[in-house]
Amino acid sequence: MEKKMNIKVALKYFLLTLFAIVTLFPFYWMMASSLKTAFEVIQTPPTLVPNEFMWENYGIALTMAPFARYFINTVIVTVLSIVSSVIVAILAAFAFSHLEFKGRDFIFSLFLASMMIPGEVLIITNFKTISALRWMDTYQALVVPYMANVLYIYMLREFFLKIPKQLYFAAKVDGANDWKFLWKIMVPMAKGSIITICILVGINSWNSFLWPLLVTNKEEMRLLSNGLTAFQSDAGNRYELLMAASTIITIPVMVAYIFLHKKIMNGITVGGVKG
Repeated sequence: MEKKMNIKVALKYFLLTLFAIVTLFPFYWMMASSLKTAFEVIQTPPTLVPNEFMWENYGIALTMAPFARYFINTVIVTVLSIVSSVIVAILAAFAFSHLEFKGRDFIFSLFLASMMIPGEVLIITNFKTISALRWMDTYQALVVPYMANVLYIYMLREFFLKIPKQLYFAAKVDGANDWKFLWKIMVPMAKGSIITICILVGINSWNSFLWPLLVTNKEEMRLLSNGLTAFQSDAGNRYELLMAASTIITIPVMVAYIFLHKKIMNGITVGGVKG
């Protein structure tokens, strides 16, 4: 019996190690290739460790494209997306959890059903709307279409529903209106879930590619993701420079996730969303 348990544990760790290697190797290869020479990056057989660490590849990549501008744009869009998405999620979750109005549950069911629709289906409609509003090459074109996210509303609503109704009635007795009750009591109690939403929105916004590619034509409005696509034509077959630019874009998200992944999991668990 003990031998079988040891075999199971060994198999489990073997599979976890294999999965970790398969997952992390592309990131390692990207960073290693960014430090190779132009010849070494394409030589066969490839080298796992650069023979000479070419740190100047990062400087060359940064001078060939305005990555500083792309970075500023990405930070601005990410911050605006986090603020707007969180505010919309808080207000909608409160409405669907504590306010009584006709058809509330039915409307929320329609919201949940909309999660079954792939986001790509809405791209054409959103693009035509943005064009009609003449929002091309603007920050609002990058932020407004994705301010409302049903998943985040659902997460907060599940947490708000766990707050005892007696607390709501007690606040009413003490003279607090719905607005005060929401921001003074419910929001501080849901801090964990809200932090999780902030992190998820930030990661999604930082990594967004297709939508920014469609609504930004001017170089000064590009984000890091679609700026990298434009950089490919400038760098040509200089793969070491492409890998250096890719590393510059990827590292901030990786570092953020390493330090914040526990908060993400705790927030999702508290919010009642699993899997």
